[in-house]
Amino acid sequence: MTCVHAALLEFQLVKGPHSLSRVAFLGDYVPRRCGIASFTHDLCEAVSAEAPRLDCYVAAVNDRPEGYDYPSRVRLELQEKDVDSYRRAADCLNFSNASVLSVQHEFGIYGGAAGSHLLALLKEVRMPVVTTLHTVLSAPGPAQQKVMQEIIRFSDRLVVMARKGGDVLREIYGVPAHQIEVIPHGIPDVPFSDTASSKEQFGVGGRRVLLTFGLLGPGKGIEHVIEALPRIIERHPEVVYIILGATHPNLLAREGERYRLSLEWLVEENGVKDHVIFDNRYVSPEDLREFIAATDVYITPYLNAEQVTSGTLVQVFGAGRAVVSTPYLHAQELLAEGRGILVPFSSPAAISQAVLEYLDRPALLQRTQISAWQIGREMVWARVAGSYLDCFQRACAEHRMPARTVYAGWTAGKKLELPQPKLDHLDRMTDSTGIFQHALYTVPDFQHGYCTDDNARAFLLCCLLSDMGGDSPGISLESLSTTYLAFLAASWNPVVGRFRNFMCFERKWTEAAGSEDSHGRALWALGTGAAHAVPPSQRSLCARLFEEGLSAVASFTSPRASAFTLLGIHAYLVARPESKAALAAQEVLALDLVHLWNDCASPEWPWFEVGATYENARLCQALLLCGSTTVHAEAREIGLRSLRWLVSIQKTPNGSFRPIGSNGFCVRDGGHAHFDQQPVEAQAMISACLCACRFTGDPFWFREARRAFEWFLGRNDLALALHDPLAGGCSDGLHADRLNENQGAESTLAYLIALAEMTLAQHPNPTGA
Repeated sequence: MTCVHAALLEFQLVKGPHSLSRVAFLGDYVPRRCGIASFTHDLCEAVSAEAPRLDCYVAAVNDRPEGYDYPSRVRLELQEKDVDSYRRAADCLNFSNASVLSVQHEFGIYGGAAGSHLLALLKEVRMPVVTTLHTVLSAPGPAQQKVMQEIIRFSDRLVVMARKGGDVLREIYGVPAHQIEVIPHGIPDVPFSDTASSKEQFGVGGRRVLLTFGLLGPGKGIEHVIEALPRIIERHPEVVYIILGATHPNLLAREGERYRLSLEWLVEENGVKDHVIFDNRYVSPEDLREFIAATDVYITPYLNAEQVTSGTLVQVFGAGRAVVSTPYLHAQELLAEGRGILVPFSSPAAISQAVLEYLDRPALLQRTQISAWQIGREMVWARVAGSYLDCFQRACAEHRMPARTVYAGWTAGKKLELPQPKLDHLDRMTDSTGIFQHALYTVPDFQHGYCTDDNARAFLLCCLLSDMGGDSPGISLESLSTTYLAFLAASWNPVVGRFRNFMCFERKWTEAAGSEDSHGRALWALGTGAAHAVPPSQRSLCARLFEEGLSAVASFTSPRASAFTLLGIHAYLVARPESKAALAAQEVLALDLVHLWNDCASPEWPWFEVGATYENARLCQALLLCGSTTVHAEAREIGLRSLRWLVSIQKTPNGSFRPIGSNGFCVRDGGHAHFDQQPVEAQAMISACLCACRFTGDPFWFREARRAFEWFLGRNDLALALHDPLAGGCSDGLHADRLNENQGAESTLAYLIALAEMTLAQHPNPTGA
């Protein structure tokens, strides 16, 4: 950018009709060690350098509670898994009158399902939003698709770093061309240099240097380069391969150095130990430039064909180094027309042939390096920053406030102030085996042991809480989740193909197979876990157990077991939409419930059975979620009609929620018990009404969900709160004259799940799970 251009641009930025005064950047930030953190830093500094009068600052995303020792650029901090911190950040950004918000988006850096917590911020900010997409998936999962569509809706401009990324946005997501900007990944502006002097400082003088750098992980494909080395060394024994970079911190936390150790073993097996250098550290930008300067051929053997951005690729290319790469999207575009050599994925033979092509032909190597450096001058950070400033200006000029999605229930009155979820009592009720069934007041009752029903509910809660943002102070959600899933896994009895239910305190199962209902609840929890469990390694176990347990439901006769299973199938299909077994079971079970309705219902009694007994609203909810079955239209109509009737009979004259009592239930042409009132009935009604609201958009359903939730808080027949605000427990029920003061697992989980669902409803989770 010339001095005249820079002066003109700055005048337009601060004096033009759509002047910029403050630019906020959202993303990971240094000293956090990841590519997004480096990019956010480099972009912010480059924009500030190009327009010194702009106030550039950062909202940084923390992946650990203690945060980082950030530089002064960082004025806001968000906790990755705390959705409330996103809303608070939005308030701060609005208050500071930021002219534009530059968002860095990558799946995995924001909390919630598929990073959905970011949407809590985007829907609240009032300034133009320019989102840089570091990954553009051509085959997204359902949750990723929904999150991406919302990001597109809330963004004035979408920046991609390669033309192929723009193609995917247009073809897969239907984004109009005027909303897409192609701006290359920025690189440092370094002079073209010979490799000799830099090699000396690393002790590899006189050798040919191959380099791969970046945070290590299995997707890097480095093993294929190691397997290519013997053939390369046979012709060029002077070759040394430097593998530069620390193991990715997330991988390190999950698996330790397993991947790096596997590479070291592979080096020994291939007899190339004297030709490979592992430099296990996160290098500074200055050190990295020195390593690149010492490099003859850079290799990116990545295995992800859809990778549309690689900062390491452009930095090395722009520094004037020859590149051998697998044909992921960014590499295809950057290295086309002979600017580098592309090789097939996972092909050591092709890698060795490509490297030898350069090493055997020094003149070709030099021409390629000089050409790459010349092309790279268009990608230096100064030029990239200028392109972003132009983009920010256009976003401001064309900014229109999008139609923000406000939950329908908000229009009915003041938003319900929900209690904060507390897991103290849940943690107290849980030991290393699972959650105890019962409590004596607030003390776990060992005498009755454990059951699959409650551990399934507890695992469901963990999945919901992970979408909300994770742990309570001093309590590890992952640890609880692991305990409950371990119990579910142990409950599976492969001999009879069923889940057991009851286990005594001595850890002995009391039966070979549990009830149909407990089997259905297990499938519900496991289907949900297959899509939402944290950590992701739990999802594979959930999917395996779900698939093993699914076949048994074909012989079930319990309508509620069918309903619970349908809820699990709905969640499972989010993770595995192609599952033929799940789709077939969904069709059969939905049809069974439809037949029950058709055989029993009448205008005066629009219900599935001659009695409305327990967890009634789950039957309605299950049919509402059967959107992929051929009977979905009829199923949803029945679900809505039966739920509306259920709402009408579970209400006091003064308008509070009154669940059907367990002392007699509600029988056609018979009595209607008002007590004892059970927390699971309120929870089931909340879930079903929120589901109906999502499908219909009718605020009536949110009002009914709110009415049912207020039952926990004291809007009930006795005007007594059932929930314990200090520890998060819940009384076991409401008698005609008093509370049942025991706080067992079923009741506590009913309250906590209801609270989680109401919280997610007031700040919607785009997965719809």
